[in-house]
Order: sequence, then C-alpha cells, then structure tokens
Amino acid sequence: MGLTAMGAVSLSLTGDLLLEEPPERVHPVALFGRLVIPFDRKWRCPKLVGTLVALTLPLGAGLLGAAVTAAALEVGPMVGAILAGFVLFSTVSLRMLVSVAREVIDGTGTDSAGARESVSALVGRETDSLSAGELRSAAVESAAENLADGVVAPLTAFALGVHVSLAVGVGAAVWVKAVNTLDSMLGYQSKPVGWASARLDDIVMWLPARISAVCLAVAAGDPGVLLRAREWAAAPPSPNSGWPMATLAAVLDVRLAKAETYVLNPDAALPTASEARRGTWIVAGAGLLAFLLAGVVAGLSGVSP
Repeated sequence: MGLTAMGAVSLSLTGDLLLEEPPERVHPVALFGRLVIPFDRKWRCPKLVGTLVALTLPLGAGLLGAAVTAAALEVGPMVGAILAGFVLFSTVSLRMLVSVAREVIDGTGTDSAGARESVSALVGRETDSLSAGELRSAAVESAAENLADGVVAPLTAFALGVHVSLAVGVGAAVWVKAVNTLDSMLGYQSKPVGWASARLDDIVMWLPARISAVCLAVAAGDPGVLLRAREWAAAPPSPNSGWPMATLAAVLDVRLAKAETYVLNPDAALPTASEARRGTWIVAGAGLLAFLLAGVVAGLSGVSP
C-alpha cells in the first residue's frame, strides 16, 4: 500500500510538471463544474438547497473517485496506482498556478491590459483600475491562497485517507477538491445558495491553510516568519486564506492588499516585479515540499507498527 500510494503522488507531480492540467473536455474538475452550474440561480429556499448541494455533490464525487480506484485495484496494484495518480493529478494545480501568476507579473511591465486579463483567472476582484503594484499584489496573494486550495488541501486529504485505503485516499482528495470548487463557484455573499458551500470550505481548509503557511516559511528558509505573519493572518474575512497570504507578505516584506477588504504588512510597499517573481518561486518550492511531505506520509501507510 505504501509504495502504491507514493507512486500515485509521484505520478500526480509528474503530470502537473509536464502537462499542467488534463484536457478540459476530460478534466474531472471541469466536469464537476458543469454539474454545479444548474444550481447557480435563485431558489425559494436557497440555504436549504445550498446545504443539500454542499453535502451531496462533493460526497457523490468522492464516492465515485473511490469506487473507480477500488475497481482499478482489483485489476492490479499498478493499474490502481496509475489511476489514483491521474485522479490526484486532476485535483492539484501547481505549475499552472505559478505560470499564470508570473504571466501577470511580467505583464505589469509590458502589457498592463494583458496583465489585467490574466489576473482575472486568479482573482474575483475588479481589475480595470488596478495599478501595476496592485496587479502584482493580486497575483502574489492568489498564488499563496491557491497553494492551499489547489495543492496542499487535496494532497493532505489523500495522504491521510490512504492510511485507510488507496480508494479512500483518492475519494478524500476528490471530495476536498469538490468542496473547493463549490465554494469558488457559489460561495459569495451575493449567492445565498452558496452559504453552506462557503462554510464547509472554511472547515475543510483550516488545516491545509496552516500547513501551506509552514511550507512557505520553510521554502523561504525562514520558519520564524510565521510569528510575523500571525499579526496579519486574521485581516482577510476568510478564516484561512490570511495564513498563506500573510506568510508570503512577511517573507517578501511587501504589502499585499485588496481594496476595502484587507491589508497585510501595511507598513511595507507593494511588491516590485522582482519581489513578486521571488514570491512565485517560493510558492513553487512550497508546492514541491507539499508533494514531498504527502509522499512521505502516504508511504507510511504501508509500514506496520
């Protein structure tokens, strides 16, 4: 079990580095998103509908992932590991996250319009009036926050779940990714149907957000930065996203801010292009560290007491 689980983590990392993302037409997350779209409308009882959606859709996705993995394992451990690696690969996104953030950062010096268009793929805020420094801030913030959502969360779920079985590990990773996807699609104040999805995501992301902060601090070679980050971690309205964002703000000693919402490290200046690029390298390093830790923890599932 341990070697099979480690193999699945290695395959998911290889897929991420080589391919970035599965093709959209077969991407499990894209397919799940299409399933969510019909629920994104007004309802007579939005919180009730939203609660049912938050409880059933991710659970169904997780059970499907677990069932398919269990079936693959019946064929053989190698087949099970390959399938588990592909499914896990579809739940993580490190290379694309870093690539888009760097595209925004590079564009702030040469193509502001292109940078604004690119950053829209990362953030939900209005970008038309953002300065170059604010665009770089948005890119760095998003890279830190999505490290937790798009890398650490599914890897953590897999690494813990695989101690029960490989199928449970895959199902847990899929469930977490589905919860994150629901929150990203429905979890806004303007959408009452997304209330339950947002609350569930807050619970699910508590541990991954803090693990992400630790990974960022270690990747930067400055674990003590967590003490400085703690001062600003509660500034964002989310109970979790402030941790990785504040840690990266402290590591880079830059101000990261969203207008009328939060300011992290308020006494510093907005990131320069070089500081922002360094931030993406740190995020990339933290993501690789998360894969390594997940592989180690998953590998221990095969060690007898």
